[in-house]
Amino acid sequence: MRAQVVHRLGDPDALSFEEVDAPVPGPGQVLIAMHAAGVNFPDGLIVAGEYQTKPALPFTPGSEAAGVVSAVGEGVTTLTVGTRVLAFTGMGGYAEQVLVSADMVFPIPDGMTFHDAAGFPVTYGTSFHALVDRAGLQAGETLLVLGASGGVGLTAVEIGKALGARVIAAASSAEKRRLCLDRGADEVIDYADGDLQVQLKQLAPDGVDVVYDPVGGDHAQTAIRALAWGGRYLTIGYASGDIPKVGMNRLLVCAGSLIGVLWGGWARRNPAQNARNMARLLDWYDEGRLRPHVNEVHPLADAAAALKIVMSRRALGKIILSAEAAGSRHDERDEN
Repeated sequence: MRAQVVHRLGDPDALSFEEVDAPVPGPGQVLIAMHAAGVNFPDGLIVAGEYQTKPALPFTPGSEAAGVVSAVGEGVTTLTVGTRVLAFTGMGGYAEQVLVSADMVFPIPDGMTFHDAAGFPVTYGTSFHALVDRAGLQAGETLLVLGASGGVGLTAVEIGKALGARVIAAASSAEKRRLCLDRGADEVIDYADGDLQVQLKQLAPDGVDVVYDPVGGDHAQTAIRALAWGGRYLTIGYASGDIPKVGMNRLLVCAGSLIGVLWGGWARRNPAQNARNMARLLDWYDEGRLRPHVNEVHPLADAAAALKIVMSRRALGKIILSAEAAGSRHDERDEN
């Protein structure tokens, strides 16, 4: 089979598309014939050696994939060969055959495309865990989403609305803000137009109940000052490249909470709860309440180019790799 392999740490050009031995599922494992794989910001950090997870060289990156079960290991009774699935792979998703622990593999609805499914586990899983399990977001509360048009940000907008919150989405271009409004945001903020603090004060004079921040950087201090009494600040990641230093006194004066979110680590420690979360999310997808935005689809051979788009924060929604197509553009649907 073919896979993208990292032999040396570096930028996305460190990926090497080559022939490798196909894996064989062991006890409790599932082998998936990959049709599509999601491209995520942490993938690039792992390739560069800058993520919490530092696998031994050589390795194949890729934290989520979708396809068809091609083999199951001993003890796997919940999945059968031929089932259409999505999976949280953690590693190994950029390959034609992907080996995954069975408890991280989930059957998908008949109407779900592989492109939608491939970008589903990490982004929607992260945002649901953050907003529901960690922040306890309630209907009627106000949610501020920073970096709202990106992979995880857009899912936070959708899930926030599904939970009944008022959603304020911050994004840096008119196109990005239109996308956020299309996905249910009640209000949008232009990062580039004036002072973020002034805009937040106008839209939420009493403060925001939850901040969802996958970006970090300079806007974090402003956002933390915007917390309402008892507000919760969710730190998801640092796509800006700048890990902010939080003024703890700001949390004290609003009785606020700073909450770290590492969905992958939590999912592995809590597979049963994660499965319940994923089941709810897939039900919402089937009901039309969630609409993944696939920005671009690239062939697996061009993974480096796809990863560069994500790492430069140029993606709106998800960038997907296809093991079959020669590559396609915005929102193309695959054949099921």
